[in-house]
Amino acid sequence: MASGVLPVLLGRATRLADFIQQGRKTYSATVQLGVATDTDDAEGTVIREVGVPPLSIDLLKEIVLRFEGEILQTPPQYSALKVAGQRAYAVARRGGEVELAPRPVTIHQIVLQHWSPTTLTLEVTCSKGTYIRALARDIAVALGTVGHLTALERTQVGSFCLDNAVTLEDIATRGVPATVVPASHAIPAAPIFSATADQTLKLLNGQPIPVQIVHAESVWVYDPMGSLVCLASADGTLLRPRLAL
Repeated sequence: MASGVLPVLLGRATRLADFIQQGRKTYSATVQLGVATDTDDAEGTVIREVGVPPLSIDLLKEIVLRFEGEILQTPPQYSALKVAGQRAYAVARRGGEVELAPRPVTIHQIVLQHWSPTTLTLEVTCSKGTYIRALARDIAVALGTVGHLTALERTQVGSFCLDNAVTLEDIATRGVPATVVPASHAIPAAPIFSATADQTLKLLNGQPIPVQIVHAESVWVYDPMGSLVCLASADGTLLRPRLAL
């Protein structure tokens, strides 16, 4: 039911996982109106059916806009969040119920791509921690009915987009070396600094070095051989190592 972009990190580049997860994510989501499931998606059990009121493009745009910006979202019962030390989905599968508190998430943009009397297709750009199936559920309720997610495609994660993705078949045919991209693709807009051998040693030992680089949260540092050394930050006078690579 779900497909799309999945960044896979290898070796020391796995240390960049948190940086990638902080990036915006974009999805194409299809919502079925009138039917609710216990998981808020098509893989769950139908728990409720409600008629769908007449829709119009003006109504849909008005409702969708209500969900843009920072909102409080209640995660689905079937989620990996922990409550009292237990995964919510584990409790739900045993027939129990958990109280999941609403959490702040940011919906940067929702675009209505297609609609019919009982279905919606939305393009959603959102922050880390957003549940698209919960968004589908809540939009349906705001329209005066119920609903669940029937298809989901993640088209972008940070700087990684579907157009540049490779399939498992591509990797099997071309091999990993031909399909892997440099770690610096994780933050492509970050400036680059070429360090001397002495500067490289200091940075690898966790020491800041005096460098006049404009303030930047992320700077890619390379050694004299052109190898990526670390991710650093600059404050205008010092370059401080953040993450050795």
